[in-house]
Amino acid sequence: MPIVSITRIVKFNAAHRVYNPSFSDEENKRLFGKCNNPNWHGHNYALEITVEGEVDPGTGFVVNLADVKRIAEREIVDAVDHKNLNLDVPFMSGTIPSTENLVLACWRVLAPQLAPARLAKLKLWETDNQYVEYDGR
Repeated sequence: MPIVSITRIVKFNAAHRVYNPSFSDEENKRLFGKCNNPNWHGHNYALEITVEGEVDPGTGFVVNLADVKRIAEREIVDAVDHKNLNLDVPFMSGTIPSTENLVLACWRVLAPQLAPARLAKLKLWETDNQYVEYDGR
């Protein structure tokens, strides 16, 4: 059977401070620049969720995108939207809230929820000019 990919995008706003508490203030400032602002800063994120699988002959779908939207909003958007990633989001606790770490955390949350469809890729846009991708490897 052919394997088809389909993507749903969800958006959220969140604040964070990128820093490592084991580094000195000077080292954090040097490494993370303005992202190390002690008073936080925010982003308008867009998360592209790509799932793949065989097309169900009864529905014509790989997965119902309404289900993907519902799961993503419940598990990710509701948890992070208008929150501080450093302070308010349990699945980011103890993790430097870089875009790279955030996409990995989103994967851990979403992958089991989307079965039987397979989560194939996440693309997390932090700005219009920067995104990270993760495909589970």
